[in-house]
Amino acid sequence: MEPVGSKALVQRFGLKASSATVRSDMGALEQKGLLTQPHPSAGRVPSPQGYRHYVDCLLPPPGAPVHHLEGELTNLSLRWAALDDLLWQLARRLTDFTGLMSLITRPERKQPTLQEIRLVQSGDRLLVMLVESSNQASHLNLRLPLEAAKELPAMEDWIRDQLGQSANGNLDWSSLPPQLHLSGSLLREVIQSHRQSKSINEIGAVFHGMSRLVAQPEFSESSSFRPLLELMDSQPAAVVPVGENQLGGVWIGAEHPHRALVDCSVVMASYRSSNKGIGQVALIGPTRMAYATAMASVRSVANHLNRILT
Repeated sequence: MEPVGSKALVQRFGLKASSATVRSDMGALEQKGLLTQPHPSAGRVPSPQGYRHYVDCLLPPPGAPVHHLEGELTNLSLRWAALDDLLWQLARRLTDFTGLMSLITRPERKQPTLQEIRLVQSGDRLLVMLVESSNQASHLNLRLPLEAAKELPAMEDWIRDQLGQSANGNLDWSSLPPQLHLSGSLLREVIQSHRQSKSINEIGAVFHGMSRLVAQPEFSESSSFRPLLELMDSQPAAVVPVGENQLGGVWIGAEHPHRALVDCSVVMASYRSSNKGIGQVALIGPTRMAYATAMASVRSVANHLNRILT
């Protein structure tokens, strides 16, 4: 993305204003944080705040080509051998249509609610059994420090009280009594690690168009792109921050909760399957993207999956 000067804007768009007037307006936008100037002699580029204002307030309607995409989607159905084949074909169409990297997660049911935790000591080991609302039980075996063993009866009482008061099965670790800090810290770490690894293993995703993203001028520096490559290798589903829809399905730069996406924008839409599973359709690109087309495209694919899978 190259900085643009006032003279270039006047010439390209035939503005009925002088370069000095446009330059003054650009300076005012910069003071409001909507534009930024890389260095004093350069033109301006939109800031993340500027892109956010554009998406929220100035977005034009999607162009006619989006209707062509919708027409193509009608030819894609579960005639493919498996759901993954269908998702792969849809991801390819999205990338070919928008020139951005696409990602589609498989539909997953809502994470079960934690109902009970049982602690069983055996020598210097602690067996932790997590009982969830879907009649699932997970067993964790960890080393128990000798000093923490005496805390276990009180720890079980605290957990029982917490789950009895919680509507979503979460434990309020901030209210943990100081005398249970040793066993509580151990349990909190192992439970969070278990949930994270379970989420990574169960939520799968197909993606396409990584080469399109690498070719963007914003990512000519390998250091700026490496964190995203590592994320796609280890946890591609983390690209779509499920449960954070307050930004209208568009995350621009640092708005995204994962630091690997700080130089990107993510446009996302959700779809549902017949077993009440929820999946995500997303496009990933530089902050300089055609947001109207990207948003309409992911919604079209999500709507198509809704029709097929429900």
